[in-house]
Amino acid sequence: MPTITIDGEEVQVEPGTTVFQACQSIGIEIPHFCYHERLSIAGNCRMCLVEMEKSPKPIASCAMPAADGMVISTNTESVRLAREGVMEFLLINHPLDCPICDQGGECDLQDQAMGYGRDESRYLENKRAVIEKNFGPLIKTYMTRCIHCTRCVRFMEEVAGVPQLGGLWRGEDMEITTIIESGLNSEMSGNIIDLCPVGALTSKPYAFSARSWELRKTESIDVLDAVGSNIRVDARGNQVMRILPRVNENVNQEWIGDKTRFAYDGLLRQRLDRPYLRNSKGRLEPVSWAKAFSAIKNRLNNLDGSQIGGIAGDLCDCESMLAFKDLISGLGSPNIDCRQDGAALPPNIRSGYLFNSGIAGIDEADLCLLVGSNPRIEAPIINARIRERWLRGDLIVARIGEVEDLTFRVRDLGGGASTLQDLISGDHDFCKDLKNAKRPMLILGQGPLARIDGDAILSAVRLLATRFNFVKDGWNGFNVLHTAAARVGGMDLGLTPKNGGLGTRAMRKAAADGKLKALYLLGADEMDMSDLGEAFVIYQGHHGDRGAHSADVILAGAAYTEKSGHYVNTEGRVQRGSPATQPPGEAREDWSILRALSEVLGNTLEYDNISELRRSMIYHVPHFAKLNAIENAVWEKFGESGEMDLSGGIFKSSIQDYYMTDSISRTSKVMAECSRCFIKIDGATGTDG
Repeated sequence: MPTITIDGEEVQVEPGTTVFQACQSIGIEIPHFCYHERLSIAGNCRMCLVEMEKSPKPIASCAMPAADGMVISTNTESVRLAREGVMEFLLINHPLDCPICDQGGECDLQDQAMGYGRDESRYLENKRAVIEKNFGPLIKTYMTRCIHCTRCVRFMEEVAGVPQLGGLWRGEDMEITTIIESGLNSEMSGNIIDLCPVGALTSKPYAFSARSWELRKTESIDVLDAVGSNIRVDARGNQVMRILPRVNENVNQEWIGDKTRFAYDGLLRQRLDRPYLRNSKGRLEPVSWAKAFSAIKNRLNNLDGSQIGGIAGDLCDCESMLAFKDLISGLGSPNIDCRQDGAALPPNIRSGYLFNSGIAGIDEADLCLLVGSNPRIEAPIINARIRERWLRGDLIVARIGEVEDLTFRVRDLGGGASTLQDLISGDHDFCKDLKNAKRPMLILGQGPLARIDGDAILSAVRLLATRFNFVKDGWNGFNVLHTAAARVGGMDLGLTPKNGGLGTRAMRKAAADGKLKALYLLGADEMDMSDLGEAFVIYQGHHGDRGAHSADVILAGAAYTEKSGHYVNTEGRVQRGSPATQPPGEAREDWSILRALSEVLGNTLEYDNISELRRSMIYHVPHFAKLNAIENAVWEKFGESGEMDLSGGIFKSSIQDYYMTDSISRTSKVMAECSRCFIKIDGATGTDG
């Protein structure tokens, strides 16, 4: 290992380490703008200049590999003067608009100008001006402020895989712009706002809304997909002002998807802030909690348990789902389900519904087979992780399903069941690659599982995994990619039919036939409500979406930013979200509503506060006590007989519009604008930004 001397201290570093990284490793701060640990080295800004013995001039430490015997000085007079000179050049054309810049208070240029710059300017000529660019509905540009660090260009090309940004012209005339005059068509484009070290790229929805020091910052978990991205919710008063990523190397690294970042304006619209009851004229009218509970009691008390059903939605926290399960069970009903799309996920077999290799496990795979999954829109963070692994080389990615651009090269094997059967029988050309793979992984999407033949598809895929050793000592490459934040938690807690109970599809059919008299929807909005017949529908949730429109009684709950709750992501990692604001009006946390209702129904739940509820949750499912950890699931064989009745048709993703997947994003004006600009409709794509 090379040994270098930095400011008189000898340091041993790994081969390939740069001088900049070596300085960081011993706590020496080197100012920089263009360098970022997850991006390729550009060496544009020159702020990281240091002295190297026998070098006639200062070197850019970010681009210089550390070599044995190097002697580096980081705090000499010549280094100080060099940094002051570079800073002076960077500020030559930078406008003096810090008081109106959204980056003010958290700007790298401000901080480093204070720490390493001069206290005066010798530049008397006019500053240049750059016409603002169209980066779409999410990113506001002030390109006069740009210092040409190219972080945004490198991120879009290397991480997002959408090379739509670049630099035109040279020197002082250089401009960062899109290749064509249109918005950035990427599900991760908002991350360039965080990467920009100046105020050139800012959030368009957040523009001129607040200052960073005015905001109350709360660490929480995203629930708009099943990745469980770690986020920070910034709020002022009782309003969420913005959402930013937190670093978690095992989950989202330091990125988040655009829906996670920008859909927060949906938290303000179409909110349910009080209970409602449908009157004799068929209209919903606001009522008191007591009257709403009384109406529910009057309808449920005369029903047999088999005539009552409960369906939990995609955004529910684990506390509310356990209380929901206990309430439905207390009514004597075995009809409960958390799979509102009818996905064929196996109850009580945890390895059958987890992303078993883990999100970080993608880094170790040498082959990835996608079955009916489009991770770019189902889980952009996971797609970026696959791309990161693909860029390192020696990763084969193949797909059974629709042909879509995933931002990396994919080998298309076929569209549906016939291809899957050919692989199982060993008649496909790709079987050779499957046999040679040392750490293969298979990613099964929710689209195929939600088909009528979902059970057969699951059995076929598990048989394929078994025959080609996707599961072996120290490695489980069988992965189910979920799209709902509540799904794994609901499966862990047992929100599936018991003792002959009905699942989602069967409950809907029973309601249409008049056999199911009452249906309780806990935030369930992603299912067809048109075939519920004359069933008495109770909807508990936070938005006036599909479930509320079909309800006879509405109970106003809290959104994910307004309550404390546990969520289990697609890989089985238990995480806890925290409240950043309070529920609006008379809305309450879901578990407390269920607890109060149980008392009115004469079957009081056994817990009086959230601490007791969590103790009950851990008692039933012990791994809920292990926050931020994954409880490995034992691989169990089931349904792998080889006798599978697969129907035709292409395996399709369960998501068609990335920006419209839940009750929050559907009410977001920002997401509606993104959908209009970027989603293909009849073969056309909006590009007018």
